[in-house]
Amino acid sequence: MHIILHQPEIPANTGNIGRTCVASGTSLHLIEPLGFRLNEKDIKRAGMDYWEHLQVQRYINFEEFKKTHPDAKIWMATTKAKLTYTDVNYGPDDFIMFGKESAGIPEEILVDHADTCIRIPMLSKIRSLNLSNSVAIVLYEALRQQNFNGMQLEGELHRLHW
Repeated sequence: MHIILHQPEIPANTGNIGRTCVASGTSLHLIEPLGFRLNEKDIKRAGMDYWEHLQVQRYINFEEFKKTHPDAKIWMATTKAKLTYTDVNYGPDDFIMFGKESAGIPEEILVDHADTCIRIPMLSKIRSLNLSNSVAIVLYEALRQQNFNGMQLEGELHRLHW
């Protein structure tokens, strides 16, 4: 799986998303401009010591991303979508794109991908969820649909026994 962040603005969100990507074996794609530098301590604090294990690629803009991945199936996470994130079937090589915290994915991009726009249901009183929470919600549904392939499914207690 692949996560795309289109012009993320908050370093702590990107750090948290990077940690989620490492935990799930997912690569992270960052489309500029970024609202921070990747060497900021806020990113490293949120991603903790996992950031060095992250598969991350940067792109100058969405057009460069499309040229690099011409056949990519991209699910666009947006509050403007008609489909919910549980209405669709994700493939193991699919990309899930999220927009910047203040504005989401630009509508100029969304209109070209209307059939792959997805949303997380929520009450109308709130505009949107936190970006890192949204990524985790949608990504883990996609991974669940693939039976968490290659992931550890059982845990052990540290001091006691079940």
